Amino acid sequence: MPVGRTHRLRHLRVFRGTPEDGGELVEYSVPVQEGMVVLDALHWIQANRAPDLAVRWNCKAAKCGSCSAEVNGRPTLTCKTRLSDLPEDIPVQVEPMRTFPLVRDLVTDVSWNYEVNRRITPFTPPEDAPEEAWRWQQEDIERVQEFRKCIECFLCQDICHVLRNHETRNPFMGPRFLVRAAGLELHPMDRADRTPYLRDGGGIGYCNITKCCTEVCPEHIKITDNAIIPLKERVADTYYDPVQVAWRKLFGRRSEGGSGQPIPGQPSADGS
Repeated sequence: MPVGRTHRLRHLRVFRGTPEDGGELVEYSVPVQEGMVVLDALHWIQANRAPDLAVRWNCKAAKCGSCSAEVNGRPTLTCKTRLSDLPEDIPVQVEPMRTFPLVRDLVTDVSWNYEVNRRITPFTPPEDAPEEAWRWQQEDIERVQEFRKCIECFLCQDICHVLRNHETRNPFMGPRFLVRAAGLELHPMDRADRTPYLRDGGGIGYCNITKCCTEVCPEHIKITDNAIIPLKERVADTYYDPVQVAWRKLFGRRSEGGSGQPIPGQPSADGS
């Protein structure tokens, strides 16, 4: 791309390196055109300056969630972040997501998230009612449908301070999987009880509802208000409501429908 009257230079500082060498920020000057996003600039760097730059991407339409990174310190999709929206007087700094282990350059290992996902009890419909007999209200459909918009970019996991700063040695599933649990728990036809897992294995109590996860969600899911808070209310009603506590002391604890297993990759509740 020749630099002419229709092009101007933007400076990018891109993280390059591996866990072994520690990595560093390398500056590149990129000719830009109107409408270019950060991912376009990274592709130009690959094509013209650093063909070995590792960048994960797929659809370039903000729907696959692959190109997650941190731009000027904020977790974002690089395919959705326009260069024109960023300050021109400082270089655009592009770094990998800090919450997850570094693989190389801008690529991180997000496999831990899929281990967490396997621990959540899947959708459990009633056994005595065929699917064609299911009936529920439109508002119930819309409530659950919001959570299905998640593209698993893991930006909410990246910005979550509990995961990002490792403030607890106990398991915490993170906002993405609290969203998935909410989509199941609030489904009118689901019969499983995941509140024991949410409290223990999922560590929902560690979330202090700062709404930072909601702020970075590219699908504008109201993670805190519509997913996490209703789940916290369910856990509180079950375990801290004095009437239910007294009931369990008299008649025993109800059976657990959710997984009580610890999350792989994180220590158990006793610190082992």
